[in-house]
Amino acid sequence: QVQLVEFGGGLVKTGGSLTLSCVASGNTACISVMAWYRQVPGKEREMVAIITENRGLYYADSVKDRFTISRASSKDPMYLEMNSLKPEDTAVYYCTSVTGQGRAWGQGTQVTVSD
Repeated sequence: QVQLVEFGGGLVKTGGSLTLSCVASGNTACISVMAWYRQVPGKEREMVAIITENRGLYYADSVKDRFTISRASSKDPMYLEMNSLKPEDTAVYYCTSVTGQGRAWGQGTQVTVSD
């Protein structure tokens, strides 16, 4: 099993930057995919960015060219570098991982972008 903890959320002004980190523990060597999702009240959780074990990268159109997902190795945290932040990026951001045993989620971290 994998346990995930997110760090780095906070309040930032429009146009600012923030970097989130996700620390995984447990059976991290079996993680095939990690990703960031986000959710606002009343809406479904949406995919933000995905990184695979083969370094495949995928981004939601809404964050492409502004956000960067990274993870150096299975022993390292996963990061989400967020630049040119907009008020519509305000959400709770969740880290998730996938292994052969299923999916794990972190507790989430709040990101608030003010005008």
